[in-house]
Formats: sequence, structure tokens, C-alpha cells
Amino acid sequence: MSDTTPETTPSATAATKAADPVRESLFEAPPIAEQERMVEAILFASAAPITVTELNARMPHGCDPAEALVHLRKRYEGRGVRVVRVGDAWAIRTAPDLGYLMQKETVETRKLSRAAIETLAIIAYHQPVTRAEIEEIRGVSVSRGTVDQLIEMEWVRLGRRKMTPGRPVTFVVTQHFLDNFGLESARDLPGLKELRSAGLLDNRLPPGLGPKISGESDEEDDNNIAQSELFEE
Repeated sequence: MSDTTPETTPSATAATKAADPVRESLFEAPPIAEQERMVEAILFASAAPITVTELNARMPHGCDPAEALVHLRKRYEGRGVRVVRVGDAWAIRTAPDLGYLMQKETVETRKLSRAAIETLAIIAYHQPVTRAEIEEIRGVSVSRGTVDQLIEMEWVRLGRRKMTPGRPVTFVVTQHFLDNFGLESARDLPGLKELRSAGLLDNRLPPGLGPKISGESDEEDDNNIAQSELFEE
């Protein structure tokens, strides 16, 4: 019998390497627990789902992100967040049954139209006032939607009917309106001079909109206020 060791053919060596790809690495792969932590960190910091290929490119050579994902997914079962598959990628997402905790209610600020602002100002300064009187002061008709918007916002409400032919309904400002603007009553509404000093009155008032201020004539208003609209669009 011969004591010589049989030579290993190149084909046999290649087959051995193919069967054990980890042996090709010059560095030993981290333990699977450490790989699991790596995958967790990458998924947590990523804004978009990550594929296994992308995980493999980021992790040290010899790691098996697919296997690490299996362990990580099991560890997150029943927790507040889960490791979920999104197409061909993976991500950390909130557990579906806790999604309601992520909802946030926001207050949407709606900008009043010029017509609504003028109508509101007329009601505040001239209440109780009828629709016909509002239109007479503004010089244009008041749409139903404008008044409805103010009523919906609870800034304006219906007042007593006027003791004139037709018994027209009047409009007055509400307690909610006063509270919103920090007023005790409609008598505390600012005058023209106060509006100007606060920088809120740079343009021209519609005829008859504001209250008369003693010592301030219409002629003075015409000289001091530019001939443009009071409220911006």
C-alpha cells in the first residue's frame, strides 16, 4: 500500500469553496447576535425600506443579513414595532393595532375672505344689523355663504327681528367672537386710531364700516388713508 497522500484536483478545491463561501473571507464573520444588532440599527436609521442586498453591502464581509432578519423578526413579535417586509425590502414599522397612537389632531387655520372680514367688522361695529344694512354700508350685496361661514365659525349669530316692515332678522357677534379677540363686550372693540397705531389699518375702510371717533373727521380720513381696500385678498 502506498503512503502517499492523493493530490487534490483544482475542481475539487473549487467545489469545496463553493460549498463553504464563508471560508473565502479573510475575516471571521461576527456572531449572529451581533449581525442581528447591525441589521436592527440599519433598519431603524433608514427612512426607506432596505433590501437584503443593501444590508449585505453595509455589513462586514461574511455576514448573513437574511438569517439575521429571521432572528430579528422573531424578537420583535408582539412588540410595539415590528420588522416587516415591504416588497423586496425590509423595514421597522409600528404595530398595526397601535397605529391610532400615532394620529395627531391639528387645527387648520382658515383665512377669511375680504367679504367675510368686512361683513364681520360691520356686524361687530353696527350690531344689531340686518343684511340690507350690511349691503348698504359695503355698497355690494352680501352672499349667503359669507354669513353662513361666520355663523359656522360661531363668531356671528342671529339676533332679534327688527320692528320694521318685513321684520328682517338681525345679526350680532357672539361670546365666542369676543373671547377669541380678548374682548369683554363689543364696546371694547378698537377705534380707528387704535387700529392705525397697531398697524392693522393701513388701507381705506369701506364707507360706514368703523365707528366715528371724536376729533377725527371724514376729511382727515380721506387725507390720511390711501385709496386702496382695507383687507387683503
